[in-house]
Amino acid sequence: MTGKTAFETRYGFRRNQVLLANWRENPFNRWSFQNVGELVPSARVAALPVNEAPAEDFGGLLDEKIAVASTPETVAAFLSRSHTDALTVMRGGRIVGDWFAPHMDFGARHIIFSISKSVTAIMAGILEGEGVFDPEAPVTAYIPEARDSAYGEATVRHVLDMSVSLDFEEAYLDPESAFARYRRATLWNPGGGTESLREFLLTLQRLAEPHGQTFRYRSPNSDLLGLLLERASGQRFADLMREKLWLPLGAAGEASVAVDMEGTARTAGGISVTPRDLARVGEMMRQGGTANGRRIVPEAWVRDTTVTGGSSEAWQRGAMLPLFPKGRYRNKWYQTGHENGAYCGIGIHGQWLYVDPRTEVVIAKMSSQPEPVDDPLDLEIVAFFEALSRMV
Repeated sequence: MTGKTAFETRYGFRRNQVLLANWRENPFNRWSFQNVGELVPSARVAALPVNEAPAEDFGGLLDEKIAVASTPETVAAFLSRSHTDALTVMRGGRIVGDWFAPHMDFGARHIIFSISKSVTAIMAGILEGEGVFDPEAPVTAYIPEARDSAYGEATVRHVLDMSVSLDFEEAYLDPESAFARYRRATLWNPGGGTESLREFLLTLQRLAEPHGQTFRYRSPNSDLLGLLLERASGQRFADLMREKLWLPLGAAGEASVAVDMEGTARTAGGISVTPRDLARVGEMMRQGGTANGRRIVPEAWVRDTTVTGGSSEAWQRGAMLPLFPKGRYRNKWYQTGHENGAYCGIGIHGQWLYVDPRTEVVIAKMSSQPEPVDDPLDLEIVAFFEALSRMV
């Protein structure tokens, strides 16, 4: 009788059970979220190799009790209950600790889903600072063929702030929806390869409401942003990210971004990075756009993104109000509206990059939650971050 392979012992299933049809489902996502490139075509974003070791000692913090639900539990218990794969915490620019689930190793990449939007927007800020990208320009200034789509009368600002009046729903679990067609166009679901992501985006139509009035979380906007950046810069997105962000940031690990049949980057949700490097992105934002003594993105852009910009009125009309009742959304980043001035990037299945400027804490949390969206758990996670920021 043949025993279990090392893979099966670690993950609880066989590698050949992970398919394009189920890679985002539990339990297979515990492996696939770290190995997206084996399932979806992906472009490399190289880094300068750096030897790092995990900082596993949280100084007993994992055993501390934390009250984010009806019953207090330890930090370690909450990490397990929230399906955390990895957690990296920084304070004042220093690594406080790294935590990993048994099925993830230090240095492994993990998909960050919609935090990809936040990372992509940083490139928009960089190009704006260089004078080659105008957030107030019409979309058609960069993509003329968008004139007959929902984006024909939209500006880049509408795209950046998710205020395009777009007739589209984020129906993650409906196999017959336009969202399922969208995922086929990105090669994320079986049946793709007949319609490119670009072609799909240009078929989308608008609602009757004017652009700029309501915050509507619609992922195609952020894939369109990737196309806008490529048109403005004349570079492939992966090359742009490497040159403008990854190398200046001092990233220690190679990143990757999923691409479609034409090589178009899935900038709305296809970026994979290590937990340490994700935390470095947050620290760069906390430092006002600098890293390693080098300016990466203009300070004014960071302040606009994390403090002053965004429409409270548009947010109040949107569907995510229960998460941050006093929040705003600017340049693909969430302002919590909390007293500590925290801001964050968020991705489905439990991906978070949380920055608390008051305590100087940055938290990168990567997860494999079974459901794409879990609103009650999201509220607990925010409370967890706030408590953890005070504890470290």
